[in-house]
Amino acid sequence: MAQVAQIGSSFLQSHSFKRAGFRCAQQSPLSRPSLWDSVRAVHVQERANQKTKTHLSNLERLLQKETASPLPPRPIKPIERNNHQPDTSRGRGFLNGLDLAHIWPEGIPGRAVEAAAEMSPRRLTRIQQLLLNRQPEYSPRNHLGARWREYHGSRDWAGLLDPLDENLRREMVRYGEFIQAAYESFHSDPATTVEGINSWREVGLPDKSYQVTKSLYATSSIGLPKWVDDVAPDLGWMTQRSSCVGYVAVCQDEREIARMGRRDIVISLRGTATCLEWAENFRALLVPMEEPDNTRPNEDQPKVECGFLSLFRTKGEHTLSLAESVVLEIKRLLETYKGETLSITITGHSLGAALAVLVADEISTCAPDVPPVAVFSFGGPRVGNRAFAERIKANNVKVLRIVNNQDVITRVPGVFMSEELEQKLMDNAQVACVLDFLSNNLPLSYSHVGTELRVDTRMSPYLRPDADVACCHDLEAYLHLVDGFMASNGPFRPNAKRSLFKLLSEQGSNVKKLYTSKAKSLTLKIENDGVVSMSKCLPSPSST
Repeated sequence: MAQVAQIGSSFLQSHSFKRAGFRCAQQSPLSRPSLWDSVRAVHVQERANQKTKTHLSNLERLLQKETASPLPPRPIKPIERNNHQPDTSRGRGFLNGLDLAHIWPEGIPGRAVEAAAEMSPRRLTRIQQLLLNRQPEYSPRNHLGARWREYHGSRDWAGLLDPLDENLRREMVRYGEFIQAAYESFHSDPATTVEGINSWREVGLPDKSYQVTKSLYATSSIGLPKWVDDVAPDLGWMTQRSSCVGYVAVCQDEREIARMGRRDIVISLRGTATCLEWAENFRALLVPMEEPDNTRPNEDQPKVECGFLSLFRTKGEHTLSLAESVVLEIKRLLETYKGETLSITITGHSLGAALAVLVADEISTCAPDVPPVAVFSFGGPRVGNRAFAERIKANNVKVLRIVNNQDVITRVPGVFMSEELEQKLMDNAQVACVLDFLSNNLPLSYSHVGTELRVDTRMSPYLRPDADVACCHDLEAYLHLVDGFMASNGPFRPNAKRSLFKLLSEQGSNVKKLYTSKAKSLTLKIENDGVVSMSKCLPSPSST
């Protein structure tokens, strides 16, 4: 028994030693899960800090100014898209090596996080596409079908402007490009000759579904002394009385006709280009459109600007007046396409916008059954008095005026007052009586016509908010603003598709200097040969 007790005591001591050893291991600091996690977190933090320092070092080397002479920039090829296969190279720009998306936000002071996001390869790729793509990238052309009359202004574009309807935006930009074709056609051959008038004039239409049927000429009623041509014979086109001001085109593509719901006739008119056209612009007195009618009160007589009416009604030495030629062509086309569903769309910029309103008024009564007539004008000045505006409305002519809030041309001629301020003053009975008296008796009592879509240069992330007068009136700037417009109280459209190449080529001094706090030296360069190159990279303009 004594031996059994001794063996039992030895077993208990051994068992107690093992449990104590187990408890000791359980309480060891190295075996606590929370401490192991802390050790791992410290190790991960050290690695992340080191990685962050590496990324920021690479970014600093990329953005710092080069002290040595830089290598000649290498032009970046435009990205070619394949509509049938996914683009696997999207986002693989020259900053991909920096792996900016993995920069640890903690420890980066203030602006650096925002700068890293703006310099992301994905944004840069989109900017490069907008800059390098010279060909316009259009929004999808949806089937207008039975709603074409609504988009053509049958309801004065109610419910389509604010917010701007996607289909209407596409149509406005398309009509604006018809005006650009009129500008390019004139500048490619500005001289007016008898042979040129009687022959076919080349027009590079942006929409190949349309075909030009007639060139239109406007003639000034004033002239310059002959010695001006003797002094500068090479600039005779600047002083010529008759100049090509636009064209008439008709949609001939059956699929496009089916998409639009009708066959569209377009009349496109450019803005001021010659000295005599500028001279006519400054003849700002209101004159009656017809012979003065002594039986009607003065305020009831439609009046328009003297210079505009002169360019519209004056015959040339070898050409008809603009009014006569456009009426004859419209009558011919109405007879040619008799029985079809037709529409007449007149579009113009600046002086062309003013002439477009006069053309619309003329053709709205040129035949018994004239199809719907609509005007899309860009940066147009005031044309006539309030009686003329009422006449346009009575003839069922629909006018959509696209106006830049910073464009002073849209506020002249006449009293330098916006329509909004005038309407507020008219709400006051006492002030309204004074304004009515002034409107009916002053020679500069002008009034706008139609419906207005107001855009703003300051809403563009690309244009400077203090852009000059020429930029605020430029047609390409208008199309850029329309392409990015979503609503009056909304931001610039983030997925705007219009290329920036033409805007930068024509208004480079009015484009914002695209930079971040660490990249002020990054500027966009446009070479003489038309190839866009970038010294290093181009940040997103969203915050500049």
